[in-house]
Amino acid sequence: MNGNAPVLWFEQLRRADVARVGGKNSSLGEMIQILESRGVDVPPGFATTSEAYWDYVDANDIREAMTDLLDDWIAGRTSLSETGNAIRKLFLRGIWPDETAQAIVDAYRDLSKRADTQDISVAVRSSATAEDLPDASFAGQQETYLNISGEAALLDACRRCYASLFTDRAISYRQTKGFDHMKVALSIGVQQMVRSDIGGSGVMFSIDTETGFDKVVLINAAWGLGENVVQGAVDPDEYQVFKPLLSNPALKPIIARKCGAKSIKMIYGGQEEPTRNVPTSKAERQALVLGDDEILTLARWATTIEDHYGCAMDMEWARDGNTGRLYIVQARPETVQSNRQGASFQRYAISNKGKTLVKGLSIGDKIVSGRICLIESARDIGKFVDGSVLVTSTTDPDWVPIMKRATAIVTDHGGRTSHAAIVSRELGLPAIVGTGDATHLLHTGQDVTVSCAEGEEGMVYEGLADVTVETLDLDSIPDTRTQVMLNLGNPGAAFRWWKLPADGVGLARMEFVISNAVRIHPMALVRYDSLKDEAAKTEIWSLTRGYEDKTQYFVDQLSEGLAQIAATVYPKPVIVRMSDFKTNEYAGLIGGAAFEPQEENPMIGFRGASRYYSPRYREGFALECQAIRKLRNDMGLDNVIVMIPFCRSIAEAEKVLAVMAENGLERGKDGLKIYVMCEIPSNVILAKQFAEHFDGFSIGSNDLTQLTLGVDRDSGDLADLFDEQDEAVKWMIGTVISEAKKAGAKIGLCGQAPSDHPEFAKFLVAAGIDSISVTPDSFIAVKKKVADAEVAGR
Repeated sequence: MNGNAPVLWFEQLRRADVARVGGKNSSLGEMIQILESRGVDVPPGFATTSEAYWDYVDANDIREAMTDLLDDWIAGRTSLSETGNAIRKLFLRGIWPDETAQAIVDAYRDLSKRADTQDISVAVRSSATAEDLPDASFAGQQETYLNISGEAALLDACRRCYASLFTDRAISYRQTKGFDHMKVALSIGVQQMVRSDIGGSGVMFSIDTETGFDKVVLINAAWGLGENVVQGAVDPDEYQVFKPLLSNPALKPIIARKCGAKSIKMIYGGQEEPTRNVPTSKAERQALVLGDDEILTLARWATTIEDHYGCAMDMEWARDGNTGRLYIVQARPETVQSNRQGASFQRYAISNKGKTLVKGLSIGDKIVSGRICLIESARDIGKFVDGSVLVTSTTDPDWVPIMKRATAIVTDHGGRTSHAAIVSRELGLPAIVGTGDATHLLHTGQDVTVSCAEGEEGMVYEGLADVTVETLDLDSIPDTRTQVMLNLGNPGAAFRWWKLPADGVGLARMEFVISNAVRIHPMALVRYDSLKDEAAKTEIWSLTRGYEDKTQYFVDQLSEGLAQIAATVYPKPVIVRMSDFKTNEYAGLIGGAAFEPQEENPMIGFRGASRYYSPRYREGFALECQAIRKLRNDMGLDNVIVMIPFCRSIAEAEKVLAVMAENGLERGKDGLKIYVMCEIPSNVILAKQFAEHFDGFSIGSNDLTQLTLGVDRDSGDLADLFDEQDEAVKWMIGTVISEAKKAGAKIGLCGQAPSDHPEFAKFLVAAGIDSISVTPDSFIAVKKKVADAEVAGR
């Protein structure tokens, strides 16, 4: 390949050329050669070779001096800072060998000519010849220089790239990973700039970065150049796309969108300052950077790149503000989840926790307690106390040496693909990023508990909570004939459980999604213009900004929340229960008080099916139906089954089914199945008739016990009388299982009893139940109890 030419065009490179041009540049060459024909756009450019690096070193006669300086540091005779500074000066004072300089200038002129411009603006990126290996990520260890224009400026930026191979962080990282400093060379990638300064840019992964769930693409986006996203200086938008349905052009499997604050953007500067940060406009802060078609295009590219490389990938993308075209500007293997062992995972639990101090995006899945050390500036890094919880505004690669000594990390800014997030994952540290105000609310010396085990939202609690850790061995889980499914309600935590061999989701609680993700009473959106509660109206306006039709906010938030649950087990069934708030709970939603009656006993009041056809709530239920229709038809998650709670009579069943059909949810159409909760004695007594209207039953053992025994399940005084194993309750359950079987309807149970009582699981199995749905933390125990019951019953 062109002998020892100091410069090679990207199209001349393949990924086998890592030793010559590093992982970053070899990957760009691979994509241009192989993947551009499959629709992936990559900006053109060229790379200097490792031979050019060593030619520079030897032409300036600095090899021996570098070795001596490193030996002194390793022996403890000099500090890391002194060593790095001295080696960088050797490079910065160097003179380019004539052949290398001429080759760089000639290639730059050619690149300008290709673009039909003079002195084209380029990105100058470092690509170490040992970087981006599957077990190590050199992300951010060397420098990148953006918006470089002119031959002299280019040669100067290249010289600074060479010097950045010996930043303190890069030296420390190589030493930790066991790389020989004098055997790692640097290739420089010179790539045509995409005008994302007037467009947008970001980072994406072909895997969920926190859980390793391999069926989603995670995309972060911000206005301007992408450096702010990488460094965590901005809180970006976040999008999740479900990969298995991307091949169908008729579907839009975007299962999550979150609008980030995006308070600043990096734009082009002048010759003295090639880039600079400026505040974003109010309109930019409130708008999503990417439209649906752009999100789907990037996600398809991510799967194409992942398929080609055969591993999960970490990519950077940019959108040209002039042309609107999207580009991939970097791609490298993902290095954290790919190295995790798949046969087991740890489950963290927390108790006796103090009040919540700050919240943000959780990175990792651990819980740790410790004492805060707040560092506001990189100048004060030396004040960090080993083993502390590091609290700071944001991190960049200069912070890595102390991040390695922290027990957890909390930052004001950044998203899931920020520097703090990436490094924390690699170090195995829990981190909470994008809190917004941690440096204002927390202080040095404060004892806290950092929890990243409660879903996508991480919490910093006051004081030292009690934390337990359990290792779950997935290889020990037995197979069972009876299906064991999951009860899920929190979309942010659903992906945590994707490795469990569950038979689906037996209960997805819609009301949990509404209370956490939507937060607004649906009728307050339907009647927004006539709302009299000004405080509620202001809060609704803030949450729904960007939505001209306020009701669409409800449909989008609800469908995307449910989609994250449905995607976790796809294509296995997911039974979504329509909203089952009681009136006092509905009233607690934003704007809800005006639409709910006062009830003495909401537990057996205006709830479930009775609401869906009532004039009080019928329009709100229509929004729930629209969300389900979007989930199944537009996103393609047709594994979703709908379930109706608290349906008291056959007449009520007929009314609800008619309203659903009016709203596009017709039983049997497009494969839609509709189940009914079995939680009222009438559901058992008339099981045969209910089976004529529904495809299956799910026994709600709590309500069925309450109404069979006449015991308020919330009454502490009557707690001893509330017994799901009471003979009357078991008769109810056994009877409805028998009747469902006779009618050919599916029947399952969602409740805590099988988790608490092995004999209850044995009873259910003996009665012939089809499925048992339990909370994820009890799944393995119940699965084993069911297996034992099946063996005993043979």
